[in-house]
Amino acid sequence: MSDSPKQAAKSTGKGARALAALVIARLYQDRGSLQRLLPWAEKQIDDAQGNGKDRALLRELCYGTARFAPRLELILGKLSKKTIKDEELAALMLVGLYQLEYTRIPDHAAIGATVEAARALKLGHATGVVNGVLRNALRNKEALTRKLSGNPQFSSAHPEWLQQAIKAAWGTEAKTVFTANNENPPMTLRVNLSRNSRDEYLAQLKDAGIPAQPCEFSEAGLVLESPVAVTRLPGFEDGLISVQDQSAQLAAGLLDPQPGEKILDACAAPGGKTCHLLELQPDLDLSALDIEEERLDRVIENLERLGVGAQLICADASEPEHWWDGEPFDRILLDAPCSATGVIRRNPDIKLLRRPEDIPELAELQGKILRAMWRLLKPGGTLLYATCSILPEENSAQVARFIAETPDARDNTPQLLNEQPWGLPQDAGIQLLPGIHAGDGFYYAMLVKAPKA
Repeated sequence: MSDSPKQAAKSTGKGARALAALVIARLYQDRGSLQRLLPWAEKQIDDAQGNGKDRALLRELCYGTARFAPRLELILGKLSKKTIKDEELAALMLVGLYQLEYTRIPDHAAIGATVEAARALKLGHATGVVNGVLRNALRNKEALTRKLSGNPQFSSAHPEWLQQAIKAAWGTEAKTVFTANNENPPMTLRVNLSRNSRDEYLAQLKDAGIPAQPCEFSEAGLVLESPVAVTRLPGFEDGLISVQDQSAQLAAGLLDPQPGEKILDACAAPGGKTCHLLELQPDLDLSALDIEEERLDRVIENLERLGVGAQLICADASEPEHWWDGEPFDRILLDAPCSATGVIRRNPDIKLLRRPEDIPELAELQGKILRAMWRLLKPGGTLLYATCSILPEENSAQVARFIAETPDARDNTPQLLNEQPWGLPQDAGIQLLPGIHAGDGFYYAMLVKAPKA
């Protein structure tokens, strides 16, 4: 990625807006994600000797604009007489509209700084257009809202295809899901119960002036009243605590690792579930698999911070013939690659990055990996299939099809439903929905392989 926007970062506010426009433009161009692009943009601010206020504004503009982009696109379409072909200019307009619609930045300051950002992006010829569109948005705010309120994309702030898919899947619950997806997520912690109790760590947080409450379902979970930097968390560097959503925390307990078992965490990065398994049961022969070496680096960081170890495998889960030693696993956690539609509140760029054609492609890949993993499982063994998706094609329909095609596979999730106070029972597996349940959107199916006759 070019470092050309360095000049855009020289002054407070203007730099953040110009860089935010570059990030949003690249999301539309499918040239990265917020997780990858934001560190680059923050570095531009750092290099230009920006301050913490610049970085906070940059993050707010990037996340907020991505979160409400489907709605802002419609507003921009009503205000602009013709399609804006320059992608960076269009992205800057969205960043400007976001400020007027959703932030406390004074209107005149937001408009003026966004116009200046156009100059920083070498779009000086368009400053009049930027100024005119934003001022029209301000003057016609109520009228535009009335005019667009009947549009499902506007009311849900989701792309039309995704809005329709969620509504088709969840009916009357869809509105609650949309609302949850459009909110800032809570910061949730997982206490390392091998080192201290949840109540003990809750007391440490209280002493540090960090209000928190126990999670509803996860015995190790705590929800902070307000997010804080991990450096403020007592014992974070010593492995007393990890950041992980409540829904994701359920995986390790559901897999229920036993001493001495050979376990595979497939698609393991960034390693939260890998570490949780070892916290619950340190006496494991555990392998953590991921296809990207860079992502495995995150697993290593988490393992080292918690002082635990696992065998790392950089390979394709769908092709075990290239890496498997032939010794079957007692249990497998398959956190399958998915649309991530259950974690939109944490990753709002999914609204811009995901396409409707991605879903059947992902479902095909998930099925391929699931069939491959099944071959690696011992008779009588357990495979926990998990996704952070809320779309049935990737979840209940996927697992139901697998069970129908696999004679030695049994869905043991109904037994879980008798023991667990959470989730919506499906034809196969169990679903958690954002806004309906306390946590991100997740799907779990507990599959048991029949013992040999």
